[in-house]
Amino acid sequence: MKINQVAELVGITSKNIRFYEDQGLITPGRDPQNGYREYSLEDAEQLGRIKLLRQLGIPCDTIRRLETGELGFDRCMADHIAHLEQESGNIEHMKSICKMLSDEVDSIAEIRASVYLDRMKELEKGGVRFMNVKTSDVKKRRTGAILAGVFVILFMILLLVTVIWANSEDPAPPIVLVVCFIIFGGIAVGVAVALIQRLKELKKGEIDEAGKY
Repeated sequence: MKINQVAELVGITSKNIRFYEDQGLITPGRDPQNGYREYSLEDAEQLGRIKLLRQLGIPCDTIRRLETGELGFDRCMADHIAHLEQESGNIEHMKSICKMLSDEVDSIAEIRASVYLDRMKELEKGGVRFMNVKTSDVKKRRTGAILAGVFVILFMILLLVTVIWANSEDPAPPIVLVVCFIIFGGIAVGVAVALIQRLKELKKGEIDEAGKY
């Protein structure tokens, strides 16, 4: 089967499948004639198992350890149940803080943040985990994408400026300048388009979806 066929069969996207391949969770065969991936029914079954475990919140690294036999299935389930119980407790504590806020204040301007943050800090000492707004993976990926894209675009502009300067010192045939502008300008435009698309994906949570499923 081709990737779009197995994606439809399993109920995931082609992007998800490529993500799992990058993570080493599935290794499809290759057509010896053209080198294209060929997915078997066993690959589809494996993707279904991966989808199930990911929807239960089990990390890709843990699934990889299960596949290699490094981690036993019973131990994996027991550990994950304990993790879910802890997360459930964390959610209950967050609900209790929200209930306190609802009962004690009428508007955001009335919140004495230090009082509640101190309460949360005490709970964290006991093992409770709250959301940490300073370590957002999405924010990090967005920043990384912007920095990488801007760097490449600026580099292409620098190359174009260098070509123009070199041409002023030692004029080259017009066709050379045209080719340089097409190549460097095309790369810069392509990177800009890719950057915009990447930011849209991050905004929609598409990258996170790949990681989740």
